[in-house]
Amino acid sequence: MRTITCGTLTLLGLCALTLGAVRGEMAGAGAQGGIPPEVVAGYVYAIVQADRTLYTTHVVERMEELGKALATEQWKKQEALPLPAQMLLMAGEEIKGQGTDLRIRLASLWPINKANGPADDFERVGLERVAKEPKRPYAGFITQEGKRVFKAIYADRAVTKACVECHNGHGLTGKPGLKLYDVMGGIVISFPSP
Repeated sequence: MRTITCGTLTLLGLCALTLGAVRGEMAGAGAQGGIPPEVVAGYVYAIVQADRTLYTTHVVERMEELGKALATEQWKKQEALPLPAQMLLMAGEEIKGQGTDLRIRLASLWPINKANGPADDFERVGLERVAKEPKRPYAGFITQEGKRVFKAIYADRAVTKACVECHNGHGLTGKPGLKLYDVMGGIVISFPSP
């Protein structure tokens, strides 16, 4: 069973529009037309971040305050809510499953799940940079599977007490002593670009 949030559906619609625009496929876009990839990545990030923050504050924290639900890694087995990180990862898989060339994932220099470590040197350098300068994304072009790809990494911060409590209370945390608004890692957004 797939879990799709309203933000994920919005994101899927935005993907088609913005990826077409970055390729210059919008009506009236000339050879120089289209939306710069930095702008597209910024749009996608804004939606991902809003969806993630709202899910964390208005669903996870709210339900926990009401004593009605708990978010946990083992959410399927425990009939609970997925963690905000799991929701973002599921949204990324859903987007990939829709056949778009857009990829969204979480990555960290201190991952709880080792699969969420840097996938390449670009990500490692980018994660180091956003940890030092969280207000500035790290972005550029790489070649992946013979294609030119634009990749942007945005700081993923502990924006709620649920983030801090989960990471600090997890036995596998690679960054103990996390405080509110600390950088936990990055949100990585990538897509082909001409």
